Amino acid sequence: MKESHTPVIELKGTKKYYGEGDATAYALRGVDLTIHQGEFVAIMGPSGSGKSTAMNIIGCLDVPSEGNYLFQGIDIGALNRDQRALLRRNYIGFIFQGFNLLGKTSAIENVELPLLYRGIPASERRTMAMEALRSVGLENVAHHTPGELSGGQQQRVAIARAIVTNPLVLLADEPTGNLDTAKSIEVMELLKSFNKDQGITVIMVTHENDMAAFASRIIHFRDGVIDTTEPKDHS
Repeated sequence: MKESHTPVIELKGTKKYYGEGDATAYALRGVDLTIHQGEFVAIMGPSGSGKSTAMNIIGCLDVPSEGNYLFQGIDIGALNRDQRALLRRNYIGFIFQGFNLLGKTSAIENVELPLLYRGIPASERRTMAMEALRSVGLENVAHHTPGELSGGQQQRVAIARAIVTNPLVLLADEPTGNLDTAKSIEVMELLKSFNKDQGITVIMVTHENDMAAFASRIIHFRDGVIDTTEPKDHS
């Protein structure tokens, strides 16, 4: 799918700090960033560079101390906690390094969870969850618990859970951090396919250069600001 020229994510002079006066600690020192619909962006940087804080703000889990964050033109800082939660539920999917699956719950029930929060009827939930598992090649283990699955399979269940609602944006935080190289490549190929075939905007934090290479743009954070971007931002 072609990228739209309408920004889905805009950070404008975004700062995040804690404390005040001489005790102020800055996580973000004034970030300007535009991400267009349909992009696949990798965010890299050393520990303490601000990349995780930026992802938390983009995921509506936090708000800027100063500056603005616009999601499809909506100023997230003007929303209350419930409104931000509603935006997350309807527009953003999350993938975590640690999978975050419910251990005693089957794969298909894990995938159904976001649909349950949306109030979708049980029969429809089951159909949508099975389709999501099929899209990651796991329909044959739908009734297995996470403990009966390999790490790579667990991450694919987590991906199915993230995309079952057909999100506008998919946020992946070190999605291959607990996987070997072969399984990591499988996961990245899946993310790339959802980006290319469904037009889902993917924003991924990673420490691994070979995983970042799957992205169309790599943004490097350092000391709370964007250090470099490759290739250059087309905005």
